[in-house]
Amino acid sequence: MERQAAAFKALGHPARLRMVRALGGGEQCVCALRDVVGLDMSTVSRHLGVLRSAGIVEGEKRGTWMYYRLRLPCVIGFLQCLELQLSPDSERGGDHAGLDG
Repeated sequence: MERQAAAFKALGHPARLRMVRALGGGEQCVCALRDVVGLDMSTVSRHLGVLRSAGIVEGEKRGTWMYYRLRLPCVIGFLQCLELQLSPDSERGGDHAGLDG
């Protein structure tokens, strides 16, 4: 349960969610992820460290750059499910049936 809670906590920031979504399309250089989120390199590296510690991504250094990929590709399906179910257009959006009891 602790590792699952850590994964949810790691996903709890918009910049980290954007990076995870980008990695859903395949491996990315840290420089590309910096462009995705529009933050400075040190902030991007910190966010990636959080995702790595939670076991969501893994990285590999090649030359002077780090390349990241999803370690948990199932996260993409979960995020797509959330987007679909929580969208304002969804007939189920906002419907919390089954969550109260």
